[in-house]
Amino acid sequence: MPGWINLDSARLPGIDIIADLEQCAEIPLPIADNSIDEILMSHVIEHIRAPLPLMQELHRIARPRAKTIIRVPYGSSDDAWEDPTHVRAYFLQSFGYFSQPYYWRADYGYRGDWQPMEITLKLNKKRFASMSQPAMLAVVNQERNVVSEMIGVLEAVKPPRQPRRELQTLPTIRIALV
Repeated sequence: MPGWINLDSARLPGIDIIADLEQCAEIPLPIADNSIDEILMSHVIEHIRAPLPLMQELHRIARPRAKTIIRVPYGSSDDAWEDPTHVRAYFLQSFGYFSQPYYWRADYGYRGDWQPMEITLKLNKKRFASMSQPAMLAVVNQERNVVSEMIGVLEAVKPPRQPRRELQTLPTIRIALV
């Protein structure tokens, strides 16, 4: 994308940094602390076996209140699992585990803190146009292959919050009819 720092694991046209996002626990990204305002990961994180080191490393390079936009196939869709390179599925509550408050039960050593601000679910316009949002969410939670894509918007919280249940804040859930 013009005007962005473009990162990939392969040397391709337009790529500025070549890095293996699976190695973030051992090899830091060659980007300064607190230097990035916005991060876009479009159909990337479902390919990462160890997402917590990646999200912690992105937290390191993010400025306070930086936005990360994560686009993924929804976990209960065939798209999430048919591709043999997908190693993890994501659901409505998954992005909460990139925030510190979710670790009130156990410490896994993760030190990043991303507050999920908004989650958008893309649904079929023909099927859902006449339904209320609670009815749509009921279908999402009960059926497969309903959501064509999930988009999470997360905000970097610096300094990180304490792992306390009462600090958990749910994101706004939006429905996009496509």
